[in-house]
Amino acid sequence: MKKSRPDFATIGGLAVAITGIAAGLILEGGRLQDVAQFTAAIIVLGGTLGAVMITTPQAVFLRAARQVRHVFFATAESTPDRIEEIIALALQSRKSGIISLDKRAADIPDPFLRKALELAVDGMAPAHIRDIMQVDIELFEQDAEEDAKVFETAGGYAPTIGIIGAVLGLIQVMKHLADLDAVGRGIAVAFVATLYGVGAANLFFLPAANKLRARTQAAARLKELTLEGVIGIAEGTHHWVIRRKLETFLSPGSAPHAPALAAVKSA
Repeated sequence: MKKSRPDFATIGGLAVAITGIAAGLILEGGRLQDVAQFTAAIIVLGGTLGAVMITTPQAVFLRAARQVRHVFFATAESTPDRIEEIIALALQSRKSGIISLDKRAADIPDPFLRKALELAVDGMAPAHIRDIMQVDIELFEQDAEEDAKVFETAGGYAPTIGIIGAVLGLIQVMKHLADLDAVGRGIAVAFVATLYGVGAANLFFLPAANKLRARTQAAARLKELTLEGVIGIAEGTHHWVIRRKLETFLSPGSAPHAPALAAVKSA
């Protein structure tokens, strides 16, 4: 099971943005009640949701909806840990033969690594393994981009729906032109829908799309690392050479586990 942890960058970013906007409103002499309009929120969120549902195929929309949790939670997948896992497999393959990995492959939780290793154990040529798994990576990236575009689409519709909400509010204002006080309050309320639309787009929908793209890039990078490691095992490459190659995937500041590295050097 992949463990998830809260993404404090997302949570903290939302908190900072909302706090900053609220503080600015109060410093300008306004009140939070001035922008707390339930009807405006329903117009913006309901209208945006409906527009996205019309635009997006049902299967893609439902899949994207499940990705909301990945905006607020990050899956703990460590590149150094994956390197150590692959090196352990390479050592076993070198000692007992690649066929010895057959039973171990069935217990690997990551489906990408499990599939690649099973192909290697079945004796498939490294070039064919690469072709098959590259298709897997490309399809993963395409699906993830579709998910991100759903949020991006919502970010495009939300401000326009906010304007629709403002127009609806102004229509109601026009009914009370004889009462100037009511007209002033009505115009202020009408523009809250525009605020909600622009705010939802720029504080959540568009940032969420970019966050999902960043998650996709990190996951694709880990898959590429995994594929290179399995190819090395299939080719019978020495585990130290595999390690050096996989370490090129480490981001600056990351380092392999020292005890495991020392153990391999002495092997």
